[in-house]
Amino acid sequence: MIKITKKGNKAWVTFTFSSTAPIERVSLLGEWNQWKEEPMKKKKNGDYYITKVLTLGDSFEFGYKVNENDWLREEECNSIPSPFTSLNSLLTL
Repeated sequence: MIKITKKGNKAWVTFTFSSTAPIERVSLLGEWNQWKEEPMKKKKNGDYYITKVLTLGDSFEFGYKVNENDWLREEECNSIPSPFTSLNSLLTL
C-alpha cells in the first residue's frame, strides 16, 4: 500500500508492505537512491513501513526485497520489466 501526502513540490510517500506469510525482514529499494537497500520498520500488526520524501513530477522504479531473497512489486502501481527478468513497480508522482 502507498500513501502520498503532497506539499509544495515534495511528496511524503509512505510504503507499507503486508503479508500473511512469515516475514523476517523487508527492505525498500528504488531509483531515488541508486537502488540502495533501506530496511523497513515493523509495526505491531506485522506490517512493514517506511516514508520517503520525493519530488513531485518525477517517476521512480522500485521494489521490495523480502527475507533477503524475494523481489516483490507493489500491486497498487504499474509494473515495468527490470534488467534482471523480474518486474519493478513504477511510482509516478
